[in-house]
Amino acid sequence: MIAATQSTATTPVPFPARVVVDCGAIAANVGVLREHAGSAGVMAVVKADAYGHGLVPAAQAALAGGASWLGVAQLTEGLALRAAGVTAPVLSWLHAPGAGFAAAVRAQIDVGVSAVWMLEEVAAAAREVGQTARVQLKVDTGLGRNGAYQFSPDGVTRSDWSLLVDRARALEAEEAVRVTGLFTHFAYADAPQHPTVLAQQEAFADAVALAERAGLRPDVRHMSNSAATLTTPAAAWDLVRPGLAVYGLTPAPEVGSSADFGLVPAMTAIASASVVKRVPAGQGVSYGHTYTTTSPTTLVDVPLGYADGVPRHASGVAEVLVAGERRRIAGRVCMDQFVVDVGDLPVSAGDDIVLFGPGTRGEPTAQDWAQAIGTINYEIVTRFGPRVPREYVGAQPEHPASGANGQET
Repeated sequence: MIAATQSTATTPVPFPARVVVDCGAIAANVGVLREHAGSAGVMAVVKADAYGHGLVPAAQAALAGGASWLGVAQLTEGLALRAAGVTAPVLSWLHAPGAGFAAAVRAQIDVGVSAVWMLEEVAAAAREVGQTARVQLKVDTGLGRNGAYQFSPDGVTRSDWSLLVDRARALEAEEAVRVTGLFTHFAYADAPQHPTVLAQQEAFADAVALAERAGLRPDVRHMSNSAATLTTPAAAWDLVRPGLAVYGLTPAPEVGSSADFGLVPAMTAIASASVVKRVPAGQGVSYGHTYTTTSPTTLVDVPLGYADGVPRHASGVAEVLVAGERRRIAGRVCMDQFVVDVGDLPVSAGDDIVLFGPGTRGEPTAQDWAQAIGTINYEIVTRFGPRVPREYVGAQPEHPASGANGQET
C-alpha cells in the first residue's frame, strides 16, 4: 500500500470547465449605453448574479465604465454588494412580506415599493433603526406585474398609485421615509414601434405628474430597460436601467445584433474535452440513442451538462467550437456531460471546447444558442450555476466601490 502524503494545505481540484468574463467588455458596454442615454445616468442591473457573470466583479466593472447606480431584484443581492465594499447607490425592487427591510435601511439601499403594505413595512423598519429609509415608488403602467396600478377599475375609487403616493407623502412628513425615485417597467420595449411603448411613456408621465402634485420631489425618474435605452431615447428621463446590454447581448434581436448596437458579449463558456474515442458507423450516442453515427468517426465527451446550465433542449441542435470548427451536439445533453461528433478533426483530451462566446473566433454566440433551442439569450447566460468557476479577464477598476461620479449613499 502506498502511504498518503500529508499536507497542511488542501490542494484545489480543478473543475473541467470555466466561464470567462471580460470585465473590460462590461465597462465598454456601459460606455456605449451612456452614449445612448444622453444626459441621463446609467443604473447597471446586476441582479441574478449579474446575469450569471458574477455579482461583485460585474458591478465593479460597470461602475468603472461609468454607471452611477446599481440595480438588483433582491435585498440579499444589495447587501452582498455593500458587504463587498460597494458604496454606489443601489436600488432593490422585488420584495415579499417580511423581507427584512431594517438591513436595507441600515445599508442605505433604496427600496423599490409597489404597494402600501410594503411601504408600511419599510417605515416600521426605519423607526426600528432610527434612520430615514430611502424608497422609490414603482407604478404599473401596463406590464401587469409588480408596481402600484395607476388606474382604478371602476373609475370611482382611488387608484393604488394615488394611495401609495399619498401614504408616502405622509411618511415623508414623519421623516420615516424619503422618496428618492419613481419608476416603471416596459412590457414591449424590444419592439419599439409597438403601441404599448408610447402608451406606457404617457402613463408614466401622468403618474409622475400626480406624484409631484402630491408634493413628492424624487431625485430620479426612470423606466428604460436595455431595449428602450438603445431604441427609445425619449424614454430616458433621469436614469436608464439596462441589464442584458451591460453584458453585451442584444435585447432586441429582431431590431439589431450586439454588433449593430456596438456591444461586446462579455461571457465565454469553455469546457475541456474528456474522453476522445473512435467509433464505427452505427454507434448510438447518449441516452435513447437519438443520434447514431453514419460512418467511422471521433466522439468527444464534454464534461458539462444540464446540472451546470447547459439546456437539455440543446440536444441535437446547439453547436460548439472544436478545433476551429463548429460541430453540433450529438444526442441528448445529460446531467453532467454531452457528446460531440467531430468526424476526423484532430482533438485530444484536455482540448478546449467553446460552447459560446463573443463570436470573434468563429464560435457560436449566446444568441446562436438561444435561437437554436427556441429561447432568449438572457436564459443562456443566467443558467450557468456556481459549480462552474468564473475567470475574470480585462481591465479591472481602480476604485470599484463608488459610482462613476463619486456619488455615494
